[in-house]
Amino acid sequence: MSIEIKVPALPESVTDATLVAWHKKAGESVRRDENLVDLETDKVVLEVPAPADGVLQEIKVEDGATVTAGDVLAVLAEGEVAEEEAAEPAEAAEQLEAAEQAAAAEKPAAESPRAAKAGKTSPAVRRLLEEHDLDATMVRGSGKDGRISKADVMAFLKADESSDVTPGDHAPAVEEGHAVVGLERSEQRVPMTRLRARIAERMVDAQHTAAMLTTFNEVDLTEVMALRSRYKDAFEKKHDVRLGFMSFFAKAAVEGLKKFPVVNASVEDNDIVYHNYYDIGIAVSTERGLMVPVLRDVDQMSFARFEAELSAMAKKAQEGTIGMDDLTGGTFTITNGGIFGSMLSTPILNPPQSAILGMHNIQQRPMVIDGEIEVRPMMYLAVTYDHRIIDGREAVQFLVTIKQQLEDPGRLLLQV
Repeated sequence: MSIEIKVPALPESVTDATLVAWHKKAGESVRRDENLVDLETDKVVLEVPAPADGVLQEIKVEDGATVTAGDVLAVLAEGEVAEEEAAEPAEAAEQLEAAEQAAAAEKPAAESPRAAKAGKTSPAVRRLLEEHDLDATMVRGSGKDGRISKADVMAFLKADESSDVTPGDHAPAVEEGHAVVGLERSEQRVPMTRLRARIAERMVDAQHTAAMLTTFNEVDLTEVMALRSRYKDAFEKKHDVRLGFMSFFAKAAVEGLKKFPVVNASVEDNDIVYHNYYDIGIAVSTERGLMVPVLRDVDQMSFARFEAELSAMAKKAQEGTIGMDDLTGGTFTITNGGIFGSMLSTPILNPPQSAILGMHNIQQRPMVIDGEIEVRPMMYLAVTYDHRIIDGREAVQFLVTIKQQLEDPGRLLLQV
């Protein structure tokens, strides 16, 4: 029995996707729920699993093609797979590990860098490397101790396909009698990924649609840093998650949004839509580009729950497993350029939201405190807002509210 493998229903507002790479070739056996192909949309990478055991009979769409929901990608001949290929992944992994240990015992000489790095990968990743004839040392791993994930291999393949010069190419021959002096001047044309193109489109739309204005302030983080230093070990021991700075800023932002609801609103045609919930987007930088996972109902979260959910979202974004639902529906955004060393910036709105908070680098600066000069950990804050619905007074007071909450963290507990 033949089964058509089709493009699944795409997320709302997404019209098409790009076929990134097949993980199986025509004629190969596949197991039920095994990932056959990756599809890249504007924000996320979707996996298309096999609906049943069988043999991939025919591939109808090649890598790099644009597809829409319902398009036929391949034909699967349903049936039993070869016995050795039907082995459980755990059993296969154990067999592979045993074979590697036996090989190591027979050959005690120092392992090559390629073998050493390949040994840190999962069987699925090693199979993917072998399919594309890749050396594990060519791929930079994003995991702990440089461990390579499937997302790392796919990112390398995408970059390699976009390059004008492949690893096997040789430099152009130089005519005899003509010496090359100085560095070679070269150019490389690489098409934007779908994610990068979507980011560019949204940023330009924001510039053209909203009347953006930015207001600044600075905050003394002495009390927050002292509080975090005092309780971070006990916090991590009890909740099994690190206490970061972002939870303080998110909680302070929620208090400001409660006092000034228009900052939490959005514009639809000639209407102002006020939201009585606080879904905060936190900008995360990934190898594929900037993503903004959304944490729902932050006002109802404890510090521990916020930190745990933020860590989980950031991990999904980095691994490329985040879903479209995780990236939509936010009412306010926080971005932290300080982790890259930014001292000051004017963040761009994340439509249809009407405001975004920019955090920056913490620097020790001399400040006048009660007539005395003291060195304090200071951060510049920036709020970019849509001047069509938010007046300067509201934007400034919103930022002052955040400043007050952070300089006296007791306010966050008492909500004053």
